[in-house]
Amino acid sequence: MSIQKSEKLRNVAIIAHVDHGKTTLVDQLLRQSGIFRTNENVAERVMDSGDLERERGITILSKNTAVMYGDTKINIVDTPGHADFGGEVERILMMVDGVLLLVDAFEGCMPQTRFVLKKALGLGKKPIVVVNKIDRPGARPAEVIDEVLDLFIELGADEEQLEFPVVYASGRDGYATYDPLEGGKDMQPLFETIVKEIPAPAGDPDGETQVLFSNIDYDDYVGRIGVGRVERGRIKVGQMVTICGGAEENKRNARVVKLYQFEGLKRVEYESATVGDLICVSGIQDLTIGETACALDSPQPLPFVKIDEPTVSMNFMVNNSPFAGKEGKYVTSRNIRDRLFKEVETNVAMRVEETDSSDTFKVSGRGELHLSILIEQMRRQNYEFQVSRPTVIYKKDQDGKLLEPMELLMIEVPDSYVGAVMEKLGTRKAEILNMGSRESGTTHLEFKIPSRGLMGYRSEFLTDTNGNGIMNHIFDGYEPFKGEIVSRSQGSIIAHEAGESSAYGLFYAQDRGRMFIGAGVPVYEGMIVGSNPKNEDIVVNVCKKKHATNTRASGSDEALKLVPHTIMSLEQSLEFIADDELVEVTPKSIRMRKMILSKEARMKKFMREKNS
Repeated sequence: MSIQKSEKLRNVAIIAHVDHGKTTLVDQLLRQSGIFRTNENVAERVMDSGDLERERGITILSKNTAVMYGDTKINIVDTPGHADFGGEVERILMMVDGVLLLVDAFEGCMPQTRFVLKKALGLGKKPIVVVNKIDRPGARPAEVIDEVLDLFIELGADEEQLEFPVVYASGRDGYATYDPLEGGKDMQPLFETIVKEIPAPAGDPDGETQVLFSNIDYDDYVGRIGVGRVERGRIKVGQMVTICGGAEENKRNARVVKLYQFEGLKRVEYESATVGDLICVSGIQDLTIGETACALDSPQPLPFVKIDEPTVSMNFMVNNSPFAGKEGKYVTSRNIRDRLFKEVETNVAMRVEETDSSDTFKVSGRGELHLSILIEQMRRQNYEFQVSRPTVIYKKDQDGKLLEPMELLMIEVPDSYVGAVMEKLGTRKAEILNMGSRESGTTHLEFKIPSRGLMGYRSEFLTDTNGNGIMNHIFDGYEPFKGEIVSRSQGSIIAHEAGESSAYGLFYAQDRGRMFIGAGVPVYEGMIVGSNPKNEDIVVNVCKKKHATNTRASGSDEALKLVPHTIMSLEQSLEFIADDELVEVTPKSIRMRKMILSKEARMKKFMREKNS
């Protein structure tokens, strides 16, 4: 066995907290490596190819690309920054030999910085620290480097990892430099540092084939495409391999139909690949993440990274509202079941379970965002269904004691709002860990808080800080149950009957609270049309019309003035609903409703529970 290094190849992942500029930096590396023609019109954040990614400005799925610097090929993987997509980050790190840890020169180390760095250090990856956005007002690169060093020490980095090289950059302006006080011309210092500091892939090119698949892509024409790295030997088109390993050992033989490598943003067909190459393989129909392709006479699966368990679950149900089937194409339990189980094949941090009811499926994920992205993707694909309120997943320790998931919460707010934030979080069982003030007049707060204490808090937080606060949180393990939390202080305003909302009905309903619909909207009995500031549900008739008479009265027949209604987004709806409510999701609408639509039936259930 002869271990050799592929000196003309580097595999690197870009890891960072959300919004610290990973995708913009990759844009510049692509542009300056000559991937695009000089006259080519290229979109901003070209790596965020999905509609949802472009709209929200976040990376949901990891993306592979490759650039040439001189005669060295650099494979770059752009990873998600949100903790909810941590399952993506963990397995992508298996494909690379080093990481670019990107840190915002103003914000410094944030929860996701800690999370992704902990994973990278645990896997022994070589880090390069890139302090990005040094052109931003209020940038404090020297302090940020101290914060990063403290974080490395706290996470138990070894001596070699603590000797990390530092590059300062402005992804927006397209330059990198070794000195933050001096500007730069281009990205050359970063390219140089990657080639010099990231280890070249090593392995035995003459050994038996071994390819570890860390990701799955899907193409309507060729089916499943395995994305992975050649760990040993070579692999070529037409070769027969044994697929083994993974979460469920299912050994079988398969043929490599096509082989691709990355060049820029394109997949280019190759006849073969060797140690260290990042490749895509088509033709293996039932391939799953974590499996290894081995030589037929030497099936030796590679160990795969353990993916963190889901912490939040919700029920996906067939839509049974009076408006069911009017707006969606895929509405049956079979449609929903097939779509959910297809999602699990590529989304390793998600779980789907069948329940006692054939119309209901329990879906578990890494957080509310993780699940809401799936809901949004399904509604854009013409699915129609209902979802319940998200609930946390509890565990029990050896002594049978109840444990619940905890989050590390980091908040940046202007000094004047600190009191309001602390008061609200206190009622949600948050413990303060750290507090510090910034020169810019903002305060940095760190809390440990139960995951259920954060549900429904984001909209309150934005209201309490007039939209000036920034909050980020990350899963921090399981701890003993912290006691009851009053999750919602508002009640629902519920439609009394089916019909179309009228300005007259809304005018008299708006005194009772905040409305979610305007005039001329179809409603049904049991649909939630607003929120009541008091913690009780009230039923109103928003379809009421003024009785026509032949009497005119001066003053009372003036135009009715309606207060502008609040349009609730999918995330806001999921945060708002109570345990006995559902969100109805269709390609055209997002509605909230009571599980039991009839007022009489709800009252009977309430009385039964009260007397039992």
